[in-house]
Amino acid sequence: MTAPVASGRVLPTLNTDGSRNWIRPKVSDGKWWRRRRIVAWALIAFFVSLPWVRIAGRPAILLDVPRREFTLFGTTFLPTDTLLLMLLLFSCLLAVFLFSALFGRVWCGWGCPQTVYMEFVFRPIERLFEGGRSGSLILDRERRWLHPRRLGKYVAYLAISLVLAHTFLAYFVGTEALARWIRLSPAEHPAPFLVMATTTLLVFTDFTWFREQTCLIACPYGRWQSVLLDRQSMIVAYDFNRGEPRRKGGKDRPADSGDCVACNACVTTCPTGIDIRNGLQMECIHCTQCMDACDHIMRAVGKPEGLIRYASRDALEGKARHVLRPRTVLYPAAFSLAFGSFLFALNTRAKADVTLLRSGAEPFAIEADGRVSNQVRVKIANRSTEAHQYAITVAGVDGAQVIAPESPLTVKPGETRSTSVFVLLPRDAFIRGRRDVTVTISAGDAYRAEFPFNLMGPATPAPGTAP
Repeated sequence: MTAPVASGRVLPTLNTDGSRNWIRPKVSDGKWWRRRRIVAWALIAFFVSLPWVRIAGRPAILLDVPRREFTLFGTTFLPTDTLLLMLLLFSCLLAVFLFSALFGRVWCGWGCPQTVYMEFVFRPIERLFEGGRSGSLILDRERRWLHPRRLGKYVAYLAISLVLAHTFLAYFVGTEALARWIRLSPAEHPAPFLVMATTTLLVFTDFTWFREQTCLIACPYGRWQSVLLDRQSMIVAYDFNRGEPRRKGGKDRPADSGDCVACNACVTTCPTGIDIRNGLQMECIHCTQCMDACDHIMRAVGKPEGLIRYASRDALEGKARHVLRPRTVLYPAAFSLAFGSFLFALNTRAKADVTLLRSGAEPFAIEADGRVSNQVRVKIANRSTEAHQYAITVAGVDGAQVIAPESPLTVKPGETRSTSVFVLLPRDAFIRGRRDVTVTISAGDAYRAEFPFNLMGPATPAPGTAP
């Protein structure tokens, strides 16, 4: 039996019989490629170095999931900061919407890690080991997947994946812990080692096997562009009016020919394997490689550059460009509201986060002298950029004994510490088993807050006393 053949268009990474079409794009050096290379290497350097950067003695970014503390550029967010984190994420989402409305899929082509590492790290390594695009195509045709050159490429891919996985892990555990674990046996830290190994395998598999399919199949951005973009959004576009009818040849073509010489250079260089001349497509990541390839051909045949260029669909039809339109008004307004609310909430939040808890063992205890003892656990998170000494006092307990072993409690910036305060009261100080008090936490002029708290005691009088 023969495999069924698809009728009509399939994914660029699939042949009509359903087999994998490996895309080996040809690099088109040009002004856009050189600009993207500068941006890409700057982003890579930023990603690798950021875990080592310190702001006010803390990592620039540390996502401490076990402790539920997330430090972003010197500011530590706690689980109680749900509103702040929600506003920040919503602001980022709106920023993506706004940039898409203005500049199309600029994120996909210029900033997405999948594109940056694929085009500027892994594919250059592939061309180095396999002898360029032609060498890769020969190995593909011969199905020599375990050729020595490809095995060498896989080793290099694995080494790069290990570096990226360790860097990724540093964002969650910090560089100090990472440096310590690297020198120890994996048996001494199995969980982090498993995370690192899994991340290495995922990165290796992604850039070895899935490659551009991650953009075409897994990433939802291409499917969102129908609602994120409008006819005024800037996209990488082919000028139909200028290019058609396309005919092969050079300067001796018929006079009614369009500027497109049907060389397919734009298809050969596309990292997702599409033909930009078919219009706006889900698979186009706006990488501008087709622009560089076409400009080179236009120069060679004596035609003006820009047959493929940044333009809007309305501009290609000769319509005026309108910067102010519903998307470019509503998105900035929504972004300003969300991000402004985030900044306001961030600047007006308390300089410390205080949590009062009861003893985990029992609500109260009866001492040998008959007094009732309550243990109040105090947890203080210092949100400021300086260390503070937090004094702990209890009001509303006249005649009682307050024991605070650590008062004042020294807490470093960004640090969270806990201590206990013991309050001893006579039995008759409780009404229906309860006594309301006020716990005051203060650190000089830097912080002061009062927290109501109810102490627990016996609900019945002591034996031998009047009811």
